[in-house]
Amino acid sequence: MTVLDEILENNYEKIKSLRNQGINPFPSRFNITHTVLEAKKLPADSMTVCAGRIALLRLMGKAAFAHINDGTGKIQIYLKKDVLGQNKYELFKKFADVGDFIGVEGRIFTTHTGELTINVTGFSILSKSVRPLPEKWHGLQDHDVRYRDRHLDLIANEKVKKIFELKARIISAVRQALDSTGYLEVETPILCSTAGGASAKPFITYHNVYKSELYLRIATELYLKKLIIGGFNGVYEIGRVFRNEGIDTKHNPEFTLLEAYKAYSDYNGMAALVETLFRKCCEVAGQDVVEYNGMKINLKPPFRRISLPDMWLKACGSDIHEILKGKSFDKGKLISLADKTGAEYAKDTPCSKIFERIFDLKILPHLEQPCFVMDYPTAVTPLAKCMEGDSSIVERFEFFAGKEEIANAYSELNDPEDQKERLLEQIRQRDEEKNQEADILDKDFIEAMEYGMPPTGGIGIGVDRLVMLFAGEPSIREVVLFPLLKPNI
Repeated sequence: MTVLDEILENNYEKIKSLRNQGINPFPSRFNITHTVLEAKKLPADSMTVCAGRIALLRLMGKAAFAHINDGTGKIQIYLKKDVLGQNKYELFKKFADVGDFIGVEGRIFTTHTGELTINVTGFSILSKSVRPLPEKWHGLQDHDVRYRDRHLDLIANEKVKKIFELKARIISAVRQALDSTGYLEVETPILCSTAGGASAKPFITYHNVYKSELYLRIATELYLKKLIIGGFNGVYEIGRVFRNEGIDTKHNPEFTLLEAYKAYSDYNGMAALVETLFRKCCEVAGQDVVEYNGMKINLKPPFRRISLPDMWLKACGSDIHEILKGKSFDKGKLISLADKTGAEYAKDTPCSKIFERIFDLKILPHLEQPCFVMDYPTAVTPLAKCMEGDSSIVERFEFFAGKEEIANAYSELNDPEDQKERLLEQIRQRDEEKNQEADILDKDFIEAMEYGMPPTGGIGIGVDRLVMLFAGEPSIREVVLFPLLKPNI
């Protein structure tokens, strides 16, 4: 028998013994008068009834000290034989363990060491813990255990709980900012008959009644644009999207995405929205300078705007138009530039990926402080409006901070004929270049556009990456409560 087996057996025996004494170790309810946070604000000698998990326990002959934590804070409790009576005190000594939830009643006082404490006059066991908590209450370190058993991580690491509280405040602040500036929050389907709106490989499922394959959405874009076509002036959705892609510190196959669209706006309007949202996030985070991945980053708007063609010329030594052929790439010249810059590629690497690798190699290292990188090739942006007089470049920006992409915005394409041609080019890339992440031709969306779509600005913001930035956490797994992990078989 292992040590764990012995602990489990012993604790189940304690549960049995409690029940034999007529004590329910898992009662249905317990009425408190204060949370721990509220109790700590009470004046001395006030009566309180609190509850929480035992986080620390010191048993002595005729007295015991413990700390309980209820999620709002931690407070010391003091149990004395003379106050509780012998039977009740012995019950606590025999059956209470670190990890148990208990309810206590008593008076607030301060010990001679200056610690606020509840002098317990009565207690109840609310939930008897069977399994032992992590060996070190103040530091469960194994990353796989932390992510797989997030409940233990939250118990053991107070910092983790604060990260997710921050995430909730940031999402709330984003909602408030959008709600107050004319956007309507909506919901769009997660199960879709087509997977459009982004360049990504979808997850596929099957509907038994319709006898057809369905896709988990990779974006909310096309549905939200249909709502703009239908007459809403501004819409947004904060929700999960799913992409069948690799897993690393920046990518989880399901993540939280904010997409917002505003009629009669453009990508400049979306840049202004980013700055509005960052002001709100700085307020709720209580800081505008963060340490992130070894960098000190100032997140206070306004942010600088940089032309991608200008950066490309400076970083690569050539005009970006040299690798472009209208609305597509000149593959030969793109490969030549990749060879020149040292960007890696294989024979079957799609042009869009080669472009991305050149960008990551030559431009991304210079994007430490927040900035908008403006104006991208049409070849990698099938859903954005072309620049006036230059069909090879579109009105698009990506917003970067800490050398990471946080947001992506367009002056949305609203010409159905041009949109159809662009998506046909994506089909060519999928077929000829074997680019499984190329966008698809959604005929329903083209038909919707033919009813007329006003000039529109649109943006997508990776909420998890936004939180990573403000929390100073360079891994997405630190800001997703339950990241996808390899099955533990």
